[in-house]
Amino acid sequence: MSPLPAKPAAMPRKRLVWPVMGALALGAMVAALGPRGYDAGWLLLAQDDPVRLADHAVAERLTPAVAAREIEAALAAGDVDLANSFVDLAAERGIAIKPELAARLAEANSTSAKAVRNTGSFAWGLVTGQPDDMVGLAGTAVGDLFVFGDIRDAVREGVHYAKGEPTDELVLGLAGVGIAVTAGTYASRGAGAPARVGLTLVKAARKGGWLSRQLAAWVTRSVRGVVDMGAMRRALAEASITQPALAVRAVRDAVKLDKAEGLVTAARDVGRVQAKAGTQAALDSLKVAEGPRDMSRFARLAEAKGSKTRAIIRLAGRAAIALTIALFDLASALFTALFALFGFCSAVKSTTERTTLRYVHWRKARRWRQQMEALAAG
Repeated sequence: MSPLPAKPAAMPRKRLVWPVMGALALGAMVAALGPRGYDAGWLLLAQDDPVRLADHAVAERLTPAVAAREIEAALAAGDVDLANSFVDLAAERGIAIKPELAARLAEANSTSAKAVRNTGSFAWGLVTGQPDDMVGLAGTAVGDLFVFGDIRDAVREGVHYAKGEPTDELVLGLAGVGIAVTAGTYASRGAGAPARVGLTLVKAARKGGWLSRQLAAWVTRSVRGVVDMGAMRRALAEASITQPALAVRAVRDAVKLDKAEGLVTAARDVGRVQAKAGTQAALDSLKVAEGPRDMSRFARLAEAKGSKTRAIIRLAGRAAIALTIALFDLASALFTALFALFGFCSAVKSTTERTTLRYVHWRKARRWRQQMEALAAG
Protein backbone atom coordinates (compact mmCIF):
# COMPACT_ATOMS: atom_id res chain seq x y z
CA MET A 1 0.00 0.00 0.00
CA SER A 2 1.45 3.39 -1.04
CA PRO A 3 2.05 5.91 1.74
CA LEU A 4 -0.36 8.81 2.16
CA PRO A 5 0.78 12.15 0.60
CA ALA A 6 2.19 14.63 3.10
CA LYS A 7 -0.09 17.49 4.01
CA PRO A 8 1.35 20.93 3.08
CA ALA A 9 2.67 22.96 5.97
CA ALA A 10 0.43 25.72 7.22
CA MET A 11 1.28 29.12 5.72
CA PRO A 12 2.11 32.00 8.09
CA ARG A 13 -0.87 34.37 8.23
CA LYS A 14 0.53 37.62 6.83
CA ARG A 15 -2.12 40.15 5.96
CA LEU A 16 -2.19 41.54 2.44
CA VAL A 17 -4.06 44.67 3.42
CA TRP A 18 -1.00 46.53 4.77
CA PRO A 19 1.28 46.27 1.72
CA VAL A 20 -1.71 46.96 -0.54
CA MET A 21 -2.60 50.08 1.42
CA GLY A 22 1.05 51.15 1.43
CA ALA A 23 1.32 50.65 -2.33
CA LEU A 24 -1.83 52.69 -2.92
CA ALA A 25 -0.71 55.52 -0.63
CA LEU A 26 2.81 55.67 -2.05
CA GLY A 27 1.44 55.38 -5.59
CA ALA A 28 -0.73 58.42 -4.97
CA MET A 29 2.30 60.26 -3.57
CA VAL A 30 4.38 59.35 -6.64
CA ALA A 31 1.58 60.61 -8.91
CA ALA A 32 1.48 63.89 -6.98
CA LEU A 33 5.24 64.39 -6.64
CA GLY A 34 6.30 62.82 -9.93
CA PRO A 35 5.92 65.91 -12.14
CA ARG A 36 7.60 68.12 -9.55
CA GLY A 37 10.42 65.62 -9.10
CA TYR A 38 10.91 65.30 -12.86
CA ASP A 39 10.93 69.10 -13.16
CA ALA A 40 13.47 69.36 -10.35
CA GLY A 41 15.73 66.75 -11.88
CA TRP A 42 15.52 68.45 -15.28
CA LEU A 43 16.46 71.82 -13.77
CA LEU A 44 19.35 70.36 -11.82
CA LEU A 45 20.71 68.84 -15.02
CA ALA A 46 20.24 72.14 -16.88
CA GLN A 47 21.74 74.37 -14.18
CA ASP A 48 24.75 75.25 -16.37
CA ASP A 49 22.63 76.15 -19.41
CA PRO A 50 21.20 79.68 -18.98
CA VAL A 51 19.10 79.44 -22.16
CA ARG A 52 17.23 76.32 -20.96
CA LEU A 53 16.78 77.83 -17.50
CA ALA A 54 15.39 81.02 -19.03
CA ASP A 55 12.97 79.09 -21.25
CA HIS A 56 11.72 77.18 -18.20
CA ALA A 57 11.30 80.36 -16.15
CA VAL A 58 9.41 82.11 -18.95
CA ALA A 59 7.14 79.11 -19.51
CA GLU A 60 6.19 79.20 -15.82
CA ARG A 61 5.62 82.95 -15.58
CA LEU A 62 4.50 84.36 -18.93
CA THR A 63 0.78 84.33 -19.69
CA PRO A 64 -1.31 86.59 -21.97
CA ALA A 65 -2.45 88.57 -18.92
CA VAL A 66 1.11 88.99 -17.63
CA ALA A 67 2.38 90.07 -21.06
CA ALA A 68 -0.38 92.67 -21.44
CA ARG A 69 0.18 93.98 -17.90
CA GLU A 70 3.94 94.31 -18.36
CA ILE A 71 3.61 96.05 -21.74
CA GLU A 72 1.07 98.52 -20.35
CA ALA A 73 3.28 99.22 -17.32
CA ALA A 74 6.32 99.77 -19.53
CA LEU A 75 4.44 102.18 -21.79
CA ALA A 76 3.08 104.05 -18.78
CA ALA A 77 6.64 104.44 -17.49
CA GLY A 78 7.89 105.57 -20.90
CA ASP A 79 10.10 102.48 -21.22
CA VAL A 80 9.41 101.63 -24.86
CA ASP A 81 12.44 99.35 -25.04
CA LEU A 82 11.01 97.08 -22.33
CA ALA A 83 7.59 97.08 -23.99
CA ASN A 84 9.18 96.02 -27.29
CA SER A 85 11.09 93.29 -25.49
CA PHE A 86 7.88 91.85 -24.04
CA VAL A 87 6.21 91.99 -27.46
CA ASP A 88 9.08 89.98 -28.95
CA LEU A 89 8.97 87.47 -26.10
CA ALA A 90 5.19 87.11 -26.41
CA ALA A 91 5.52 86.52 -30.14
CA GLU A 92 8.08 83.79 -29.51
CA ARG A 93 5.62 82.11 -27.15
CA GLY A 94 2.68 82.47 -29.52
CA ILE A 95 0.88 85.03 -27.33
CA ALA A 96 -1.18 87.59 -29.22
CA ILE A 97 -1.16 91.27 -28.19
CA LYS A 98 -4.42 93.22 -28.08
CA PRO A 99 -4.86 95.53 -31.10
CA GLU A 100 -5.28 98.67 -28.98
CA LEU A 101 -2.10 97.87 -27.07
CA ALA A 102 -0.23 97.24 -30.32
CA ALA A 103 -1.45 100.61 -31.62
CA ARG A 104 -0.14 102.41 -28.53
CA LEU A 105 3.20 100.68 -28.92
CA ALA A 106 3.39 101.60 -32.62
CA GLU A 107 2.78 105.25 -31.71
CA ALA A 108 5.50 105.14 -29.06
CA ASN A 109 7.87 103.70 -31.66
CA SER A 110 7.07 106.41 -34.20
CA THR A 111 9.91 108.40 -35.73
CA SER A 112 8.94 111.73 -34.17
CA ALA A 113 8.66 110.29 -30.66
CA LYS A 114 12.01 108.57 -31.05
CA ALA A 115 13.68 111.75 -32.28
CA VAL A 116 12.58 113.74 -29.23
CA ARG A 117 13.79 111.03 -26.85
CA ASN A 118 17.05 110.40 -28.67
CA THR A 119 18.24 114.03 -28.69
CA GLY A 120 17.85 114.39 -24.95
CA SER A 121 19.25 110.94 -24.21
CA PHE A 122 22.44 111.49 -26.21
CA ALA A 123 23.16 114.84 -24.59
CA TRP A 124 22.40 113.47 -21.11
CA GLY A 125 24.71 110.51 -21.58
CA LEU A 126 27.53 112.64 -23.00
CA VAL A 127 27.45 115.26 -20.25
CA THR A 128 26.65 113.18 -17.16
CA GLY A 129 27.97 109.73 -18.11
CA GLN A 130 24.72 108.11 -16.90
CA PRO A 131 22.91 106.58 -19.93
CA ASP A 132 19.24 105.64 -19.78
CA ASP A 133 19.04 103.84 -23.12
CA MET A 134 21.00 102.95 -26.25
CA VAL A 135 21.29 106.54 -27.42
CA GLY A 136 22.29 107.71 -23.96
CA LEU A 137 24.99 105.06 -23.92
CA ALA A 138 26.13 106.32 -27.31
CA GLY A 139 26.67 109.75 -25.77
CA THR A 140 28.45 108.26 -22.77
CA ALA A 141 30.54 105.99 -24.99
CA VAL A 142 31.55 108.93 -27.19
CA GLY A 143 32.81 110.74 -24.12
CA ASP A 144 34.68 107.67 -22.85
CA LEU A 145 36.14 106.67 -26.23
CA PHE A 146 37.60 110.17 -26.56
CA VAL A 147 38.85 109.84 -22.97
CA PHE A 148 36.85 112.91 -21.95
CA GLY A 149 34.36 110.92 -19.88
CA ASP A 150 36.98 108.89 -18.00
CA ILE A 151 39.12 111.97 -17.36
CA ARG A 152 36.04 113.83 -16.12
CA ASP A 153 35.23 111.04 -13.66
CA ALA A 154 38.84 110.44 -12.60
CA VAL A 155 39.60 114.12 -12.00
CA ARG A 156 36.31 114.70 -10.18
CA GLU A 157 36.89 111.83 -7.78
CA GLY A 158 40.57 112.77 -7.41
CA VAL A 159 39.61 116.33 -6.46
CA HIS A 160 37.12 114.99 -3.92
CA TYR A 161 39.92 112.94 -2.38
CA ALA A 162 42.35 115.86 -2.28
CA LYS A 163 39.76 117.96 -0.45
CA GLY A 164 39.00 115.17 2.00
CA GLU A 165 35.50 114.72 0.61
CA PRO A 166 33.74 111.35 0.11
CA THR A 167 35.29 109.56 -2.87
CA ASP A 168 33.89 106.71 -4.94
CA GLU A 169 36.95 104.50 -5.32
CA LEU A 170 35.10 102.19 -7.68
CA VAL A 171 34.31 104.96 -10.19
CA LEU A 172 37.85 106.30 -9.85
CA GLY A 173 39.38 102.89 -10.48
CA LEU A 174 37.06 102.09 -13.38
CA ALA A 175 37.87 105.45 -14.97
CA GLY A 176 41.57 104.58 -14.73
CA VAL A 177 41.11 101.13 -16.22
CA GLY A 178 38.88 102.67 -18.90
CA ILE A 179 41.61 105.10 -19.94
CA ALA A 180 44.10 102.24 -20.22
CA VAL A 181 41.67 100.02 -22.14
CA THR A 182 40.74 102.90 -24.47
CA ALA A 183 44.38 103.18 -25.49
CA GLY A 184 44.39 99.44 -26.15
CA THR A 185 41.17 99.73 -28.17
CA TYR A 186 42.74 102.26 -30.51
CA ALA A 187 45.94 100.21 -30.72
CA SER A 188 44.00 97.06 -31.64
CA ARG A 189 41.71 98.95 -34.07
CA GLY A 190 38.54 98.22 -32.11
CA ALA A 191 39.27 94.70 -30.87
CA GLY A 192 38.77 95.88 -27.29
CA ALA A 193 35.51 97.73 -28.01
CA PRO A 194 33.22 95.29 -26.10
CA ALA A 195 35.40 95.66 -22.99
CA ARG A 196 35.46 99.45 -23.44
CA VAL A 197 31.65 99.59 -23.71
CA GLY A 198 31.33 97.18 -20.78
CA LEU A 199 33.49 99.35 -18.53
CA THR A 200 31.42 102.38 -19.51
CA LEU A 201 28.24 100.54 -18.54
CA VAL A 202 29.63 99.26 -15.24
CA LYS A 203 30.75 102.77 -14.34
CA ALA A 204 27.38 104.22 -15.36
CA ALA A 205 25.57 101.52 -13.37
CA ARG A 206 27.66 102.36 -10.32
CA LYS A 207 26.86 106.07 -10.57
CA GLY A 208 23.20 105.40 -11.22
CA GLY A 209 22.82 102.88 -8.39
CA TRP A 210 22.12 100.01 -10.81
CA LEU A 211 25.03 97.80 -9.78
CA SER A 212 24.16 94.90 -7.47
CA ARG A 213 25.84 94.85 -4.07
CA GLN A 214 27.61 91.53 -4.71
CA LEU A 215 28.91 92.56 -8.11
CA ALA A 216 30.00 95.95 -6.79
CA ALA A 217 32.01 94.21 -4.07
CA TRP A 218 33.71 91.96 -6.64
CA VAL A 219 34.53 94.88 -8.95
CA THR A 220 35.91 96.86 -6.00
CA ARG A 221 38.25 94.01 -5.05
CA SER A 222 39.35 93.64 -8.66
CA VAL A 223 39.99 97.37 -9.06
CA ARG A 224 42.14 97.45 -5.91
CA GLY A 225 44.33 94.74 -7.39
CA VAL A 226 44.69 96.57 -10.70
CA VAL A 227 44.98 100.26 -9.78
CA ASP A 228 47.51 101.92 -7.49
CA MET A 229 44.91 104.17 -5.91
CA GLY A 230 47.38 106.20 -3.89
CA ALA A 231 49.52 107.07 -6.90
CA MET A 232 46.47 107.91 -9.00
CA ARG A 233 44.99 110.21 -6.39
CA ARG A 234 48.27 112.05 -5.82
CA ALA A 235 48.75 112.59 -9.54
CA LEU A 236 45.17 113.67 -10.15
CA ALA A 237 45.33 116.10 -7.27
CA GLU A 238 47.92 117.99 -9.30
CA ALA A 239 46.14 117.62 -12.66
CA SER A 240 42.84 118.99 -13.89
CA ILE A 241 40.36 118.37 -16.65
CA THR A 242 41.97 121.28 -18.56
CA GLN A 243 45.23 119.29 -18.62
CA PRO A 244 44.08 116.03 -20.22
CA ALA A 245 47.53 114.88 -21.30
CA LEU A 246 48.85 115.12 -17.74
CA ALA A 247 45.78 113.41 -16.32
CA VAL A 248 45.88 110.58 -18.84
CA ARG A 249 49.58 109.98 -18.22
CA ALA A 250 49.06 109.94 -14.46
CA VAL A 251 46.19 107.48 -14.66
CA ARG A 252 47.91 105.14 -17.12
CA ASP A 253 50.99 104.98 -14.92
CA ALA A 254 48.82 103.92 -11.96
CA VAL A 255 47.00 101.09 -13.79
CA LYS A 256 48.53 97.60 -13.95
CA LEU A 257 46.65 96.43 -17.01
CA ASP A 258 48.44 93.08 -17.05
CA LYS A 259 46.59 92.20 -13.83
CA ALA A 260 43.19 93.28 -15.13
CA GLU A 261 42.30 90.15 -17.11
CA GLY A 262 39.38 89.12 -14.88
CA LEU A 263 37.93 92.65 -14.77
CA VAL A 264 38.32 93.16 -18.51
CA THR A 265 36.70 89.76 -19.22
CA ALA A 266 33.69 90.67 -17.08
CA ALA A 267 33.45 94.05 -18.81
CA ARG A 268 33.62 92.30 -22.17
CA ASP A 269 30.64 90.13 -21.14
CA VAL A 270 28.70 93.27 -20.25
CA GLY A 271 29.56 94.63 -23.69
CA ARG A 272 28.31 91.41 -25.30
CA VAL A 273 24.96 91.77 -23.53
CA GLN A 274 24.71 95.36 -24.72
CA ALA A 275 25.60 94.45 -28.30
CA LYS A 276 23.01 91.65 -28.55
CA ALA A 277 20.18 92.83 -26.29
CA GLY A 278 20.59 96.57 -25.80
CA THR A 279 21.81 99.00 -23.20
CA GLN A 280 18.94 98.61 -20.78
CA ALA A 281 19.28 94.82 -20.87
CA ALA A 282 22.94 95.19 -19.93
CA LEU A 283 22.07 97.55 -17.08
CA ASP A 284 19.28 95.23 -15.91
CA SER A 285 21.73 92.32 -15.88
CA LEU A 286 24.14 94.38 -13.76
CA LYS A 287 21.34 94.89 -11.24
CA VAL A 288 20.90 91.17 -10.57
CA ALA A 289 24.29 89.61 -11.38
CA GLU A 290 26.26 88.53 -8.33
CA GLY A 291 29.64 88.03 -9.99
CA PRO A 292 31.54 87.60 -13.26
CA ARG A 293 30.13 84.12 -13.77
CA ASP A 294 26.60 85.52 -13.81
CA MET A 295 27.63 88.13 -16.39
CA SER A 296 29.06 85.37 -18.58
CA ARG A 297 25.72 83.57 -18.36
CA PHE A 298 23.79 86.74 -19.20
CA ALA A 299 26.05 87.20 -22.23
CA ARG A 300 25.21 83.67 -23.43
CA LEU A 301 21.51 84.33 -22.82
CA ALA A 302 21.64 87.62 -24.76
CA GLU A 303 23.37 85.96 -27.69
CA ALA A 304 20.57 83.37 -27.85
CA LYS A 305 17.55 85.59 -27.06
CA GLY A 306 18.54 89.01 -28.40
CA SER A 307 15.86 91.65 -27.86
CA LYS A 308 13.83 89.30 -25.65
CA THR A 309 16.55 89.25 -22.98
CA ARG A 310 15.29 92.25 -21.09
CA ALA A 311 11.76 90.88 -20.75
CA ILE A 312 13.20 87.58 -19.51
CA ILE A 313 15.25 89.38 -16.85
CA ARG A 314 12.16 91.37 -15.85
CA LEU A 315 10.12 88.18 -15.45
CA ALA A 316 12.64 85.91 -13.75
CA GLY A 317 15.54 88.03 -12.48
CA ARG A 318 18.61 85.96 -11.63
CA ALA A 319 16.53 82.78 -11.85
CA ALA A 320 16.74 83.22 -15.62
CA ILE A 321 20.41 82.17 -15.62
CA ALA A 322 21.01 80.29 -12.36
CA LEU A 323 19.28 78.13 -9.76
CA THR A 324 18.88 80.46 -6.80
CA ILE A 325 17.55 79.66 -3.32
CA ALA A 326 15.12 77.24 -4.97
CA LEU A 327 18.01 74.79 -5.41
CA PHE A 328 17.39 73.23 -1.98
CA ASP A 329 13.66 72.98 -2.68
CA LEU A 330 14.35 71.38 -6.04
CA ALA A 331 16.72 68.84 -4.52
CA SER A 332 14.21 68.10 -1.75
CA ALA A 333 11.40 67.59 -4.26
CA LEU A 334 13.58 65.29 -6.36
CA PHE A 335 14.70 63.14 -3.43
CA THR A 336 11.18 63.02 -1.95
CA ALA A 337 9.82 61.82 -5.28
CA LEU A 338 12.59 59.22 -5.55
CA PHE A 339 11.94 58.06 -1.97
CA ALA A 340 8.21 57.75 -2.66
CA LEU A 341 8.94 55.80 -5.85
CA PHE A 342 11.29 53.46 -3.96
CA GLY A 343 8.66 52.94 -1.25
CA PHE A 344 5.99 52.26 -3.88
CA CYS A 345 8.20 49.67 -5.59
CA SER A 346 8.95 48.02 -2.23
CA ALA A 347 5.24 47.89 -1.34
CA VAL A 348 4.38 46.41 -4.74
CA LYS A 349 7.18 43.85 -4.33
CA SER A 350 5.92 42.84 -0.88
CA THR A 351 2.33 42.58 -2.13
CA THR A 352 3.41 40.49 -5.11
CA GLU A 353 5.49 38.13 -2.95
CA ARG A 354 2.68 37.56 -0.44
CA THR A 355 0.10 37.06 -3.18
CA THR A 356 2.38 34.59 -4.97
CA LEU A 357 3.06 32.64 -1.77
CA ARG A 358 -0.66 32.41 -1.02
CA TYR A 359 -1.38 31.20 -4.53
CA VAL A 360 1.38 28.56 -4.36
CA HIS A 361 0.13 27.33 -0.96
CA TRP A 362 -3.44 27.21 -2.28
CA ARG A 363 -2.31 25.12 -5.27
CA LYS A 364 -0.44 22.68 -3.02
CA ALA A 365 -3.41 22.37 -0.65
CA ARG A 366 -5.77 21.81 -3.58
CA ARG A 367 -3.51 19.13 -5.07
CA TRP A 368 -3.29 17.36 -1.64
CA ARG A 369 -7.10 17.39 -1.31
CA GLN A 370 -7.48 15.93 -4.79
CA GLN A 371 -4.99 13.15 -3.94
CA MET A 372 -6.82 12.39 -0.68
CA GLU A 373 -10.18 12.29 -2.45
CA ALA A 374 -8.75 9.89 -5.08
CA LEU A 375 -7.38 7.59 -2.38
CA ALA A 376 -10.71 7.66 -0.54
CA ALA A 377 -12.61 6.82 -3.73
CA GLY A 378 -10.20 3.91 -4.46
